[in-house]
Amino acid sequence: MSLTHDLHGAAPGPRPGDQPARPAVHLSAPAYVLGEQEADHSTIPGLAERARQFGMPPKAQLWGWGSIRRTARGLEDLAVESARATLAGAGVEPSSVDCLILCSTRFPGGPRTHGKFVETVMTGAGLGAGTAFTGITLNRCTNLLVAVRTAQALVAAGQYRRVLVVTTDRVSDESVRMENFALFSDGAASCLVGAEPLGEDAYEIVAGASAQDPGSLDWSNEISADLARTVNERILADAGMKPGDVHGVLHPNLFKPVVVLKERQAGFTKDQLFLDNITRFGHCFAADPLINLVDRAAAGGVRPEGHYLLASSVPGVRVGVLLRKPATAHGEF
Repeated sequence: MSLTHDLHGAAPGPRPGDQPARPAVHLSAPAYVLGEQEADHSTIPGLAERARQFGMPPKAQLWGWGSIRRTARGLEDLAVESARATLAGAGVEPSSVDCLILCSTRFPGGPRTHGKFVETVMTGAGLGAGTAFTGITLNRCTNLLVAVRTAQALVAAGQYRRVLVVTTDRVSDESVRMENFALFSDGAASCLVGAEPLGEDAYEIVAGASAQDPGSLDWSNEISADLARTVNERILADAGMKPGDVHGVLHPNLFKPVVVLKERQAGFTKDQLFLDNITRFGHCFAADPLINLVDRAAAGGVRPEGHYLLASSVPGVRVGVLLRKPATAHGEF
């Protein structure tokens, strides 16, 4: 009798403590679109007064105030343009997408209008009647990463093979384009989460985690470095890594002092952060981590076998998704 088979030729059962291998899940063809109107931060109505209300000295270089992007287009148009770019980048037909996860901090209208909203996005992206859909909104600017983790779970469970994730947002009231943590731009971002890598720009999803404190969810609370450390500990323990092993952190484009302080408190160094887009166009709601991944890669800042953390925080919540860039072209492992 061999060491690996019993008398009947069957493989022995799992040993205590054995963990079943998790199926590989990939994030492919990230893409984004920004509002078509570029404007200097000085054009934001009441910016100086808002800064005084927040107790912020009006020093653009300190905060990273630069340009913002506005749109006259609807959320559906932004979502469709980004979704089409993702499908083209992945080199797949829209009919091959099993599920759409659509995110926004404010879906327009209510139950009477949401059906048409979804129909417009699905039709514009070329998705068929066989594509299921769901919406994510209550997670605020962590919506996108919550959707990515949801898509990962659906693919790993075998419920769907390809999930298109799209987030779309715009400022509807110019008086709140500035908040005490960021200047907001309008835009959308998207990616495919699936069982195989697709296209030239693909990543393996290595690990993910979230942490929350329901008592701190109110908008008036600060972002928590403790929650960020908890998420980092869970992700890095799962991946067998240390904070220094992460080659880049793709975080929200909040004001520079806020980002640097909170992410350093979470255990990262300034060199691991990607701060360029804060001045270029500020905070695009939940889309920032994916936008920053695309732009970091375009700038040559993503290397083969490198690990990159998509991360987002709002008061009371932190979400992270760790990616690995494959060593070979076309997303092959």
